[in-house]
Amino acid sequence: MWKLTNGKLIQETDVARIPFRTNISKALLKELNELAEEHDTHINYLIENGLQYILSNKSITYNKDLRPKDRIQYKTTYDKELLANLKDFAKQHNLYLNDVIEYSCQFINMDEIKNRSYKHRVE
Repeated sequence: MWKLTNGKLIQETDVARIPFRTNISKALLKELNELAEEHDTHINYLIENGLQYILSNKSITYNKDLRPKDRIQYKTTYDKELLANLKDFAKQHNLYLNDVIEYSCQFINMDEIKNRSYKHRVE
């Protein structure tokens, strides 16, 4: 992100975002990568959109027996507040974060996705 200070643009790290590592289905990541390329965005923006939907509806129907067997480690950054809310939500529903993340991907609304250049915005 860029900040306009005294008429000059200064590049800064977005302090509202924090790094997070989780395990996600390899097949799902491949699908999200294709979707991100097609819509000029990043995978984590897609995931965040689905998570916001889940958190706003405050409900989840998840079958733990259907967990994918092809999970791999995935590192990215998330909005700090969203991640905190996600942790509380997962704890309330006795689920792991990666379960909620994978489940939320079916609720991605492509009309509300941040584009790839969002991280280069000027504030």
